[in-house]
Order: sequence, then C-alpha cells, then structure tokens
Amino acid sequence: MPIPEAKRPAVDRALSAAFGTTSLDAVKPLAGGLSGASIYRIRVGGIAYLLRIEGARDAFRDPGRWYVCMGVAAAAFLAPRVRYADAADGVTIMDFIEERSLVLDYQGTRADLIVEAAQTIRALHETPAFPPLVDYMDGMDGLIGTFQASGLIAPAATRELFDRYAVLRAGYRTAEGDRVSSHNDLNPRNILYDGARLWLVDWESSFLADRYVDLATLANVFAHTPEEEALLARTYFGEPPDAQRQARLYLMRQINHVFYGVIMLNGVAAEQPDLRETSLEAPGLAEVHQALGTGDFVLETWRGRLAYGKARLNAALDGLRSARFPGALELVAA
Repeated sequence: MPIPEAKRPAVDRALSAAFGTTSLDAVKPLAGGLSGASIYRIRVGGIAYLLRIEGARDAFRDPGRWYVCMGVAAAAFLAPRVRYADAADGVTIMDFIEERSLVLDYQGTRADLIVEAAQTIRALHETPAFPPLVDYMDGMDGLIGTFQASGLIAPAATRELFDRYAVLRAGYRTAEGDRVSSHNDLNPRNILYDGARLWLVDWESSFLADRYVDLATLANVFAHTPEEEALLARTYFGEPPDAQRQARLYLMRQINHVFYGVIMLNGVAAEQPDLRETSLEAPGLAEVHQALGTGDFVLETWRGRLAYGKARLNAALDGLRSARFPGALELVAA
C-alpha cells in the first residue's frame, strides 16, 4: 500500500527536511497497532527508517504534546532517534529498530530483563518533566464510564469488580513528588528489543503522571512472582522498597489491569456496537501474555481484543479480592 496521495505533500516536506530528497528507495506499510496512525518502513539512501503519519486527533491524541515527550525520551537515548517531527502535519521520521523477540531472543535471564526494564524506566522518570494532561485517576473514571455506557458486557458480570474498584478509587491519591515523565502505555508492543538493548516507542499516551503507572505496567507484564516484583522495585528505587511503596505498586497493578481491560473493550464496543457479552470468561492473563510474546495470540482482531480485555478485568478482580488489598489501601490512604 503506497503512501496516500493526500499525505504526500506533508511526507515530502518531512523527507526534504530530514534527508534533502523526496525520493524513497522502498516503502512498506507496517501494522500500526491500535492508535489509528499509518506506519511505514522506508529506505532512503539504503538506510531503513520508520515513517509515521497520524490519524484522527482529539484532546488526548495530540501530537503537539507527545512529540515533545518523544523528543525528550530520544534525547535521553530511550527512544529511537527522531529525524523529523511536525505536529501540524502529524508526520514523524525515526530510526528504524530491527526488532527481535523478548521471549525467544533476549540475551539474558528473566532477572536480567526485569533489571534492564526497571533501569530503563528509572532513566525515563528522571528526564525533564513531560507536559501535563490529566490526573491519571480522573482519566480512568472517564474510560470506565465509557465502558459501562457501552453495554458490551452485562453489568452483573462486572458489578463486583467495579464495586471493589470504587473502594480503591476513593482511597488512592498520587503522592507528592510522584508525578514524573511517564510513558503510560508500556505494553509489550511498545518495548522493542534489538538484540542488545530495550527501546521505548509509541508515545501517544505519554504525559506527566504517577510514577507507579509505568512501574505497574512493567510488573504486570514481567513480574510473575513476588520475588520478581521485589527485584523490579528494588532495582527501580535503588533499595528495597518500604511498605508504602510496595502498597502503591500493588494497588496500581490492579488499576493498570482495569485500564487495559476497559481500553481494549471500549475498542471492541466501538467496532461491534451490537455485541453483547454475559460473562468475563476468558483465558488467563499469563497464558495470553505468553502467547502474545510468541506470536500465537493477536490483538489485531476484535475477538482477540475481547479476550484480552476480559483477561485483564479478571486479573484486576483477583487482585482486589486478595487479602493484601485492605492493608495496602490503608497504608496509601493514611
């Protein structure tokens, strides 16, 4: 699929500014994830780059904000080098990362991967402050409201989950000093491994937010045991975390499950407005994450996103039912 003619003038401006030419050796469309952007692998002078053309915009999907965040991350060598970015045109050109599988090809142990991921996020959180957007918990309220209004899943199937979440919502507040430059969407598709190191990509969701958003996302993807969670937190903080830090991470892990659950299911509801589900029955989240890493589970279909969204909500419900939940909330709310 070639670059759309309507976008070609903006792309030509980008190519001219970045490389002094509008000639492409090759262009290949790539899967653009769930953002609505058009993504291409291009070659200029025999070298591969990534060309991104933004889709629809709204108050959240604002390249004027996240291009700044991406630039800060690239300057810190956490994101691929940005060759060109114009928010008005919605066009960026970046270095292309030849991705390898984190599951199959990572050159180290699981512990090594957790340590590297924690160090990467710590470095991100130490960069100059990203632009603010919204209080993270207020943003969650909006996403949950959209989900509940969609009617996709029968209210009876999610009543216990959202009753328990309301208790968490009432007690959790971001601590003073915990608002940092945050990616806010560190799902496995946004963490690239090139055979030597990790790169962070896709910055649409980035803004100044609670540090535990990124930490919880990593924990929910990589930390499968209490020992692995402890390693992640100890590496990030540079010391064993105290009880309140442990509590915040635990609580944000449940918030993070709800976030990904409703994000996926809101997309399904928009795509399939007449679909009605009566239960949260789905594969377990650990099984889904393993299959995602090996390419045996895809999110490109609405059925895949439905199963993933349900798996996330089930994981949140398990966490909110845990005997650990009341004590963690008491520590944070104190």
